[in-house]
Amino acid sequence: MEAVTVDLGEASTMELVNAASAIAAELARRKAPESAIVCRELAETLSATTDLHEAALSDLIGVVDRTREVQRWGYPSTRSWLRSRLGMRESRAKERLTLACHRNRVPQTTARWTAGELSYDYVATIAAAVTRLGDTECQVAEEALLSLADQGFSAGKVATFGRRIREVIAERDGTEQPDADSRRGYERSWIDSTRSLDGDRYIKGWLNAEDAAIWDGTLGPLAKPTGTDDPRDLSERTAAALTSVLSGGHRTTKVTVICDLDTLTGGEVPARLTDGTPIPAAQARRIALTAGVSPLLLGTGNHPLYLGHRARFATAPQRQVLETLYSTCAVHGCEVPGTLCEVDHVHGWALGSPTDIDQLALCCGWHNRYKHTNPSRIHITTDTNGRHTYRVLAPPGTAATVRPPPWLQAA
Repeated sequence: MEAVTVDLGEASTMELVNAASAIAAELARRKAPESAIVCRELAETLSATTDLHEAALSDLIGVVDRTREVQRWGYPSTRSWLRSRLGMRESRAKERLTLACHRNRVPQTTARWTAGELSYDYVATIAAAVTRLGDTECQVAEEALLSLADQGFSAGKVATFGRRIREVIAERDGTEQPDADSRRGYERSWIDSTRSLDGDRYIKGWLNAEDAAIWDGTLGPLAKPTGTDDPRDLSERTAAALTSVLSGGHRTTKVTVICDLDTLTGGEVPARLTDGTPIPAAQARRIALTAGVSPLLLGTGNHPLYLGHRARFATAPQRQVLETLYSTCAVHGCEVPGTLCEVDHVHGWALGSPTDIDQLALCCGWHNRYKHTNPSRIHITTDTNGRHTYRVLAPPGTAATVRPPPWLQAA
């Protein structure tokens, strides 16, 4: 058993983190006590301690984000680093980054958090609620949401109020306006549109159940994130989807289904989308009946045949082949979908790399630029299926001091 001795007043931040890490590792190996009463008390204490660890982590993430340190390591954004290096889900990475960026705008909340008086979820909820507010509104919103927390409302309930924080402030101050819209009834759909002096437009309205279903069916697929680093929230993506529909741009939407000829002629081998999602054979045949079908010929062992010539840009058929090979960016750990990536010459077209299918890969725009400005930092490997994988090497002089996370040590 490793002994941990640390002077809390004199220890550096690194020493404290190392001590906390050692204690957490030992605690994780321990079996829980037999007594449920003791376990309940320990769980409450440990949960509060975890919230304090989150406060420290948030401060560290904030510094990393402000200095853009992660880009030296080949990550296009702090959220990408949080997902790849710290193993977070996209929603968790976004939440932690939002909190790190806005904790200084809610000083009362942060002070109570670091003092152990407020849990992480309350703090994250309040930080998310003020992201779109100006400094004056931010202060009022913080006070209103803290008041709700002090009244015993759950973090989930505070989050509900946070999503309509401007209305909450108006209700608290007595400045809300009568809701004439609610008197229209709920059977009829309606939309009001007000144009501002600078040419923008404010829209609000109500859709009945039938119209709401049409809304969801049309805009829902178009409002999905364009990639893992799409900075827009759902409201912004929905506005872009609506604009696309109004302009007719959605009619160019393309869905690629990849399947064997045997599947189209009655076989049961599932088809798949370019992101790897399986499609039942029967459904693939139904899609083929009402869609344009373009053949993609694969050689022995599913190796793609050469489809292009020694030209600067890849052809459309070559890109189609590449999208079957790359569900995501070729950079290890990058989750940008292949359909949103650029075609990259693996060894650089200017350096003599031909525009042949086995010399091309799909790479997101950020990593494509990074690769060509930092060629010595990219290690390229090729598997038996002809798929190239790019791995970003550590900055010079840092490889020996940085350990990979446990789940990547064997990668």
